[in-house]
Amino acid sequence: MSSPNHYKPNLRDLYFNLFEFLDIGRTSLGKSPFGDMDETAARQTLETLAQVCLNEVAPSFAESDHSPPVLENGEVKLPPLLKRAISAYYDSGMNTLELPPHMGGLGAPPSLIWGAFELLMGANASVTFYTLGTLVSRVIDRLGTESQKRRFIPAMMDKRWIGTMVLTEPDAGSDVGAARTKARHLSGDMWEIEGVKRFITSAEHDASENIVHMVLARPEGAGPGTKGLSLFIVPKFWVEEGGQMGERNGVVCTNLEKKMGIKGSVTCELTFGDGKPARGLLLGEVHEGIRQMFHIIEQARMAVGMKSMATLSSAYLNALDFTKERKQGADLLAARDKSAPRVTIMHHPDVRRMLMAQKAHAEGMRALNLFTASIQDQVEIKGGHRALEAAELDALNDLLLPLVKGYCSEKAYEMLALSLQCFGGSGYLADYPIEQYIRDQKIDTLYEGTTHIQALDLLLRKMARDGGVTTQGLLSQIRQTAESDLGGTELAAERAALGKALADLEAMLGTLLGKMGESLYHVGFQGNRVLMSVAEVVIGWLLVRHAAVALERTKVNPGDKAFYAGKLASARWFCREVLPGIAHAARMVEQSALDLMEVPEEAF
Repeated sequence: MSSPNHYKPNLRDLYFNLFEFLDIGRTSLGKSPFGDMDETAARQTLETLAQVCLNEVAPSFAESDHSPPVLENGEVKLPPLLKRAISAYYDSGMNTLELPPHMGGLGAPPSLIWGAFELLMGANASVTFYTLGTLVSRVIDRLGTESQKRRFIPAMMDKRWIGTMVLTEPDAGSDVGAARTKARHLSGDMWEIEGVKRFITSAEHDASENIVHMVLARPEGAGPGTKGLSLFIVPKFWVEEGGQMGERNGVVCTNLEKKMGIKGSVTCELTFGDGKPARGLLLGEVHEGIRQMFHIIEQARMAVGMKSMATLSSAYLNALDFTKERKQGADLLAARDKSAPRVTIMHHPDVRRMLMAQKAHAEGMRALNLFTASIQDQVEIKGGHRALEAAELDALNDLLLPLVKGYCSEKAYEMLALSLQCFGGSGYLADYPIEQYIRDQKIDTLYEGTTHIQALDLLLRKMARDGGVTTQGLLSQIRQTAESDLGGTELAAERAALGKALADLEAMLGTLLGKMGESLYHVGFQGNRVLMSVAEVVIGWLLVRHAAVALERTKVNPGDKAFYAGKLASARWFCREVLPGIAHAARMVEQSALDLMEVPEEAF
C-alpha cells in the first residue's frame, strides 16, 4: 500500500513564487478588500496547512481509493479516514482563508488562497471536493437576496454544510444549453425542480448534515439554449426562513458512478422530484443562471489546473527520492567495465532527462497558475470582477484561465508517465502512489470543459472578443523580456529562445486567423496545438523571469544556492527543450488541411 506520507509538498517553490517573484507581501497582502494578514502570517498559514495535509489529509489518500464510498438506500457512506481528513481541514480553520472579513474569514488574496489549495489538492484531491460549501456560500453572499443570505450562510459556515454545482445531464454534458431539467414557479423566489442530473460531485455523503445544491434548470416557458437556464438553491434538507433545517427535500442520489480514479470523491446521479417535490430558491430572484454559475465554473477551472500541477509536483518529488536511492547498473561511461560499482539511477542521463522534464514542467505550471492568481489579486484590489477599473486585468485573467485548465491537465498526464517510468517496474505497483496519481489526475482533461473546449474558449472568445487587444498586451510583455538584458549574459541564450518562440507563436496565430476565413474546422483541428503553444510561451517567459530573480537572490542568500541553481536549470531546460517545438507547431498549423472531414465514417 502507498505510504500515508505519499505527499511531498514543495513549500520552497511555493514561497519563491508568492514572496520572491510575485512579492505578494508588497502587492496584495493587507490591501483592501483583503484582510490585514502580512507576509509572516501568510507563511505561517501555509506551513500550518502543510502539516495538516501531511498528518491528517494524506493518510486518507490510499484508503479513499481502496475502500471508496458506498451507496446504500439513497445514502452514501464515506470511509473513516476520509471523513477524518475533511474534519481536520475545517478544524484547522483553513476554510476561513478564502472567506471575506464580513463573513468572518481571513480575507486572503487569491494568490495565497490558491497556494494553500495546492497543498490540500496534492495531499488528497478527493478531500478538496468536500470543501466547496465555502465557495457556494460566497456565491450566495455575492448574488443572493438578503433573505437567501440569512437563510443559508450562517448554517453553511457554522455547521460546515457542503455545496455542489449541478449542471450536467445524461443527454447534456458539455452542451449545457441542451439541459432539460425543469423549474415550475410556486411563489416568491420558491420553485419546484424536476429532472435528472449526472456526474455531480459530492452530491450525497455523510460528511455533513446538509448539502446545498446549486442547480441549473429551465423555467417553464423559458427559451432554448444556455440563455434560458436559471440557477436555483436546492438543499438536501429544506431550510426554513430562519435558517433551521426542515424536512427531507425531493432530491435523491439514484446512482454512484464507478470511476477510474478519485474514488473518494463521490460522483452522483441526482433525481429531482421523483415521488416528492424538490423545492428550490431562485438565486437572487433573477433569471441569469449561466452568468451566475460561471462564478463557480471559473473557480472550478482554476482548481483543476492547480490539482494537475499539485499531483505532478508530488509525483516528481517521489520519483526524485526513488532515483536517489535505487541502485541499478554502472555509470554509462564505465558500462563495459564489469567490475565498475553500481550507481544510483539518478546518475543515468535518461533518468536525469526525465527528472528535469518533470521538474521544469511542475515549476512552470506553478508559475503560470500563481501568476494568474496574482492577476486575480489585482482585479479584486481594483474593484472586482467586471469593475471598469479592473477591465484590463479581468480580461487578462479570462485569457489565462483556459491555459491554466487546458495546458496543466494535458501536460501533467503526459509528465506523470515519466514519474512512473523513473520507478521502473515498481512504479506499476500500488506500493508506490504514482499509479493512483495517474488515475486520479486523468479526469482533469475531461471535466469542467474538455481540453478542446478550453481551446475553443481561448481562440473564439477570449482572444476574439476584444479584437486580440488582451493577447497582444500579454505578448508585448513577453517581447519586452526577450529583448531586454534581463539576467545579463547568463540568460542571453534563454532570452533568444524566448524571442524565437514568440515570433513562431505570432506567425502561428496569424496563419490560423487566415485559415479561419476558409473554415472554422481549422480551429477544430489546430485549436489544442495553439493552446499548448500559447501556454508554453507564457511559461517560458515566466521561467526566464524566475531565473533572473534566482540569479539575484543567490547573491544575497548564498545558503539557498542549490535551490536557485535548480530554478536556473529549469528555465534553461525548458527554453532549450520545449520552446523550439513552437516552430514545429507553427508549421503544422500552416499545413492544416480539411481532407479528414471528407473521409467517410466507414473508413475509420
